[in-house]
Amino acid sequence: MRTLIIGCGYIGLRLAKVLIEKGNDVVGTRRSAEGLLVLEANKIKALQVDITEPEQLNSLQQDFDCVVNCAAAPHSTVAHYTSVYYQGTANVLNWLRHHKVKKYLYTSSTAVYGQNDGSIVTEEISAFSNTDTGKVLIATEEFIMKMHRAYSIPAVILRVAGTYDEERGYYFKQFVNGQSVMHGDGSRFLNMVHSEDVVGAIVSALEKGEVGDVYNVVDDEPVREIDFLRWLSEQMKKPMPPVVEHQETGSRQITNKRVSNAKLKEKLGYKFKYPTFREGYQPIITNFLGR
Repeated sequence: MRTLIIGCGYIGLRLAKVLIEKGNDVVGTRRSAEGLLVLEANKIKALQVDITEPEQLNSLQQDFDCVVNCAAAPHSTVAHYTSVYYQGTANVLNWLRHHKVKKYLYTSSTAVYGQNDGSIVTEEISAFSNTDTGKVLIATEEFIMKMHRAYSIPAVILRVAGTYDEERGYYFKQFVNGQSVMHGDGSRFLNMVHSEDVVGAIVSALEKGEVGDVYNVVDDEPVREIDFLRWLSEQMKKPMPPVVEHQETGSRQITNKRVSNAKLKEKLGYKFKYPTFREGYQPIITNFLGR
């Protein structure tokens, strides 16, 4: 299997290693020369491609069985989201019209769910957002499905929750740096997933995902903010963070929803390595405290 990973960075690099171990011939793209050096250092075939420049995609002559697009905007602004996610994806899909592949997989975000009532959200619920960046993500998904219907592009969309591991994790890093706060009474739900399970879900979707379908990638337990912070406080023997009123700043929307992963588990048979934040964060905390 010959796989192209567009935006072979945080998730893409991890995915490339797993696919290579499974016997895939993998090529990864990065925008910068520095990014290429990272891929080459990890013994991954690398090409310098900026998907916001369509002529750079047209220079790709190789045929691929699968294409995974996990390119990330460098900044959380509407301009960057539009350039990388919407226009970049449009460029990729227009390129794919002339290159037959078995599957095109796009990593989207659970930010397309703007619910604020603590309800359970599934892939069947209409996406909406109160932020301009969220609206770009939704428009990108809609364009992908439009191209799927019009040109039979074999697209699969994964909506990925807040991703963490030993390198990343917004809430954990805020907590250990003393910058964490609790919003209101802390009753809102957080939705998370370990990076290894994101990679596992991508592999599963490449192998079993239904073309034209959407899957949520999130662990088994949406957790209330107060319960997560209390658990961190107990594990790290640090005080609870201060309370602030709910507020929305920049592109980070304060939502309250429970994203369901039932479809991913039922349709693809995916089994999580880290089913909840406890299994995922425990070794991270142990390593952090042992420094």
